[in-house]
Amino acid sequence: MMKKVVLSTAAVFALSGIANADTNSDLKALKAQMAQMAQKIKALEDEKANGGEEEVAGLEAKLTAFQKKVSKNTAITSKSPKIEFSGTHYLGFVSGNNNITDDRDNAFETRRNYLQTKAYFKENPKDYLRITLDTYQQTKDISSDDTGSWELRLKYAYLYLDEILPHTGVELGQVHRPWIDYEEHNAWAYRSISKVFVEDKNHGADFTNSADLGFNFKTKLPYFSSELGVFNGEGYHAVEGGEGLSTEWRLTGHLLGTGEEKANKDLQYANVSFFGQMHDDDTKLRGDASGNFDWYGVHAVYNQPEFLLAAQYIKTQNAKIALEGSGYSINGEYRFMPDFSLIGMYNSYNYDSTIAGDVDDMNGWLAGVAYSYNKNVKFIVNYLSENKDLNNGTKSLDKDSIMATAEVKW
Repeated sequence: MMKKVVLSTAAVFALSGIANADTNSDLKALKAQMAQMAQKIKALEDEKANGGEEEVAGLEAKLTAFQKKVSKNTAITSKSPKIEFSGTHYLGFVSGNNNITDDRDNAFETRRNYLQTKAYFKENPKDYLRITLDTYQQTKDISSDDTGSWELRLKYAYLYLDEILPHTGVELGQVHRPWIDYEEHNAWAYRSISKVFVEDKNHGADFTNSADLGFNFKTKLPYFSSELGVFNGEGYHAVEGGEGLSTEWRLTGHLLGTGEEKANKDLQYANVSFFGQMHDDDTKLRGDASGNFDWYGVHAVYNQPEFLLAAQYIKTQNAKIALEGSGYSINGEYRFMPDFSLIGMYNSYNYDSTIAGDVDDMNGWLAGVAYSYNKNVKFIVNYLSENKDLNNGTKSLDKDSIMATAEVKW
């Protein structure tokens, strides 16, 4: 009888193991356990001792259930010992109008759909290969049969090697550029409703984007972190003509010694950064007569569990006259009760242009409330105002929007 009790217990643990099996090797091990169980059941049947017929029948039923579960599992094989999948989705609705048509447009949106895979390596579990795909709607080629179709774009595709230098790793391939990812994780966590100042086209400077082909050295120390890289310069969805490369950087002082910690709303930190880009012969034709396009900025952020405040200033050099100028941005978040936050941002960029019809000043602001439904879903409702003044003083391009957004991460 004792053998049968032990065997019943083993059957329960085996069923739990199959439900949580992660790899092909796990499934093989469980199948081997089932084979052993089958042999023990046969031995019990042969014994027919102590009235064990009912218990044997019960074990046979459990074994049949195990076999059905295993047959429904699809084996995944890889040369990597660990594969990690994740996704990020920005789903929204916008109601907006402008002073050109004075009509209010209402539309549902899917602003981002990231699907990400990381394959980690056995020799160093901090080394990995990352692939991130994103969807976008094809709207530029209006003559194409695919106009309006949702298509797939490669966002990131890089190899990360940890500690190739003391406290320094490197990304190789289509990688993070030094600034935007840092700001989104440390100072502005609401890309779903507005890009950061240096990237946004409608109420920001629109100097750069978040990914490009090249390499990025990333250093982390308690009181200092940095990213230093060389890139094509055109970004992940523009054509690289091969005329020149872009040198980009971020140097950050972590005043409270948090440089090695992952930023989050409950961590108290105070950071000051110097960042920028020097681009030779920019094929986007943003450079001056020599083809150069350089810009730099300073940024400061302070965070504690109750609130966050951040501000930055940027300046262009060696740009075409239509892009010469400077600007600033401030943003904040006030966490007034559990799971609820008030958020706000104000951006302003002033151009030095004197060409009639060019944009002279551009600014925008937003205010809203965010609610964390759970660790995977966040809801945001906000108001956004955007304004562009032409330097001849005859026209102002104004637009305002009411936005509702669901951020989903898994």
